[in-house]
Amino acid sequence: MRWKNRPQGSNWGDFGPDDELGRLNLLTPAKVLQGVAEVRDGRSFCLSLPLDFPGGNALNRFRHPPRRFTSGRAGKVNYNFPLNQVNPVFTDVVSDDAVLLYTQYSTQWDALSHVGGLFDADGDGVPEPLYYNGWRAGTDIRGPDDRAEGLEGVCAERLGIEKMAETAVSGRAVLIDLERHIGRERVLVDHAHLQRIMQADGVVVEPGDMVCLYTGFADVVLEMDREPDRERLESSCAVLDGRDPALLQWVTDSGLSLLIADNYAVEAYPAREGSDCCAALPLHEHCLFKLGVHLGELWYLTDLAAHLRSQGRHRFMLT
Repeated sequence: MRWKNRPQGSNWGDFGPDDELGRLNLLTPAKVLQGVAEVRDGRSFCLSLPLDFPGGNALNRFRHPPRRFTSGRAGKVNYNFPLNQVNPVFTDVVSDDAVLLYTQYSTQWDALSHVGGLFDADGDGVPEPLYYNGWRAGTDIRGPDDRAEGLEGVCAERLGIEKMAETAVSGRAVLIDLERHIGRERVLVDHAHLQRIMQADGVVVEPGDMVCLYTGFADVVLEMDREPDRERLESSCAVLDGRDPALLQWVTDSGLSLLIADNYAVEAYPAREGSDCCAALPLHEHCLFKLGVHLGELWYLTDLAAHLRSQGRHRFMLT
């Protein structure tokens, strides 16, 4: 065991001492079959924004739009390239491209290596940077002569998003339609408010369900057409109140496997002021660091939400 102590309220070790999947372990074959059972019309919905949205860097000054480019071939750009320039008998025309992508610019998953915490797991009295299940941070990916202040970078040796990809995430999901009840007003949704909305719509979350929150934020982003207005973004649509202990306890008790929203960070960022020493992103800390719950952010849920509304449903298959 890599640790003697685990954070209060965490599930470290519950899925094994070397676990890197967290609550993805709850996506069992039975949960996949529950998802399949929700398929009625055979319709599919894309849940991703175009990857060059929101546009600019008003939403986060550290994240920039993708840059698309191409390589060279025979001294020319390898785009719309007639291969008869290589061999006159060829009739093909080819295009290759590449993308420089900020992985958290648009629709995204948060890997468990995204947010950790300072915690004294070995009992020596010194808190150190740790991630879910007590894994330590990765190693420096730049050489000793290739350092720049603030640009060292780290490589996640554990808890990378490839672990999620290898599980072929699939199962039953539940959509909570916050936009239907709140509209596009900026509202901090605490546990009591969330429960009122769920009860009004007859929404029930069972262990292993993937939970999606539709707030309308992605609609606002799309309406700005890659020219986002920072003030409007910061004043639009519902966000979870990560400072509410009852809300965090609900995440624990519900047994949800994944938590997804169409907004910037699922929770309010910056969070409302906390007491004493606390996390800047308390819901992130609770989900990613303590419970191993991946977060989905900036998803496009509009068409799916409209369909579920029209059918009086809230469950669907997510893959």
